Formats: sequence, C-alpha cells, structure tokens
Amino acid sequence: MKLIREEIEKVEVITEGTGKSTRLYIKGPFLQAETVNRNGRMYPMSIMEREVNRYNEQYVQKGRALGELGHPDTPSINLERASHKITSLSEDGNSFYGKALILDTPYGQIVKNFIDNDVNLGVSSRAMGSLVQTKEGYNLVQDDFKLANICIVLMLSLSLAIGLLL
Repeated sequence: MKLIREEIEKVEVITEGTGKSTRLYIKGPFLQAETVNRNGRMYPMSIMEREVNRYNEQYVQKGRALGELGHPDTPSINLERASHKITSLSEDGNSFYGKALILDTPYGQIVKNFIDNDVNLGVSSRAMGSLVQTKEGYNLVQDDFKLANICIVLMLSLSLAIGLLL
C-alpha cells in the first residue's frame, strides 16, 4: 500500500454566529468517486462509500475528525498542526460534500488569516491503498483503500503546479 493524496479545488467559506460565538467553516466537495481526477486516479463509488461511512462513524460522529494545514507525507495527524475539524461529510451524486470548523489553534489561526486575505484554499484527502493501472491509462483505487483524513491546502493552478515540478 502507498500513501494516496488528492486535492479538490477551492472551498466555500461560511461564518456562523455573531460576536464571541462567531465560528468560521469551510464547505464544499471534499471527495469524488467514479471520475478520473487530475492525478489520474479513479475511486469506485462502492469503495468511497464504504470509507466515508467508516470515517463518519469512527471520526466525524465522535468529534475526532481533525485535519492539518498542509499536505504531510504520512497518513497520521500531527495534533500540533491541527487546523480544523470535519463536522459533516455526506454523499451527493458522485461527490462527498463536507463541512469543517476552523479551530482556534495556531494552524487554525493561519487558515483564518489566509481566508481573511483571499488566499485560494482547497482540501486534500490522505489515505492508504493500492492502485492498479488500467488499459485506459488511469490508476484504479483498490479495495484496501483506507481514508485517513482531509487537510486544508493551498490551491495552485494546474499550469503553475506543473511549472513548479519541472
């Protein structure tokens, strides 16, 4: 198995409450299935549904679905880097929409500052699993896929990201 990371484009920012009870959230599509993504991977819906259900039961519903700012190279959460908590994750067609509370932690404060300054943020899933190359040329995610967490990342345009890799 290898670490599998996926990025989703810009998320929406929501403010709830007023005064000292104001809370900042991001929401939008956090995961996608049944489509070849820009990383050349496709997640079968049955596998993604199973993992989202498991993640919801073991993490979201128990208030343990923390995520980090950035894109670490391991599936584990470093609690010192926690920036948000996933509060919901539900299916809508081939996408899974999430909502995440931005925490009042050092890294959560960085996220808030980015939002205040119109930085283009997105989300990135981290998981473990195997891939099989198909004859069509994309990598198909296999049944050993295990969703680990969903992090907040800086979204680069695809052409800029390619330029940075060259």
